[in-house]
Parts: sequence; C-alpha cells; structure tokens
Amino acid sequence: MPSLNKVLIIGNVGSDPEMRFTPNGRPVTSFSVATNWIYTTPEGERKQETEWFNVVTWNRLAEQCNQFLGKGRLVFAEGRIHTRSWDGQDGQQHSRIEVIANRVVFLDRRGGGPPADEKSGDNVAELEPDDITF
Repeated sequence: MPSLNKVLIIGNVGSDPEMRFTPNGRPVTSFSVATNWIYTTPEGERKQETEWFNVVTWNRLAEQCNQFLGKGRLVFAEGRIHTRSWDGQDGQQHSRIEVIANRVVFLDRRGGGPPADEKSGDNVAELEPDDITF
C-alpha cells in the first residue's frame, strides 16, 4: 500500500544551528524553525500562533546549514517527519518529533550562498516567498 510522509515548512530559524558528528564521522546539524499562523477570532480580534519545528540535516547539507544559517534567517525546509525516542538520564522515556530535511533553501538575502539539495548536490537558487506555490 502506498504511503507518504512529507512536510514543507517556511519560517524563521529560532537559534543558531548546532552541528555535531556521529561516532562514524557523519555531520548532523539541528536547528529550530518558527512558523506563524495569523487568524481572526469570531469577535474580530486578530491573533497569532507560533509553532516550533525541530529540523535535522545530514552530511553535506548539515555542513552548509551550519555554515550559512543563523538565528532569524527565513528558510524553506522540505523533508519527512520522524519521531525519535530515547531513555533519559532520569530513567524516563523521552520522544521528540523532528523534520529530517533533505532540502533547505534560504528565502532572505542575508550573506552567504544557498545550501545544496541533499539529493542532487546542486545549489538551489534563492527564492522569494512569493515564488513558492502550493
């Protein structure tokens, strides 16, 4: 039976990326992305909700995100949802929902170049927010 696990996020990086290496030397970079939902209540009050996503990148894409991303950058991230579970030092089971990104594109024009698409290794052109269609 076919299945699909794909997520697309456009938002601002919440803090500087954190890069580390697996025991076999593979780079992995994690960063948070905030998205905002703006709506109007039935009473006419305008409200905003912020949703935070934990994004994880691997290999060359991880290196590029670590080099070029920083707090406040506007990014487009594409990937899949993954739930990671582990036993904490407190003996409790913990879990975290993450976006395993295979593509990250910078949507603002602050310094640095755009990161590459993990699948192709090609540079991804910078986009304006209006360039993305759904």
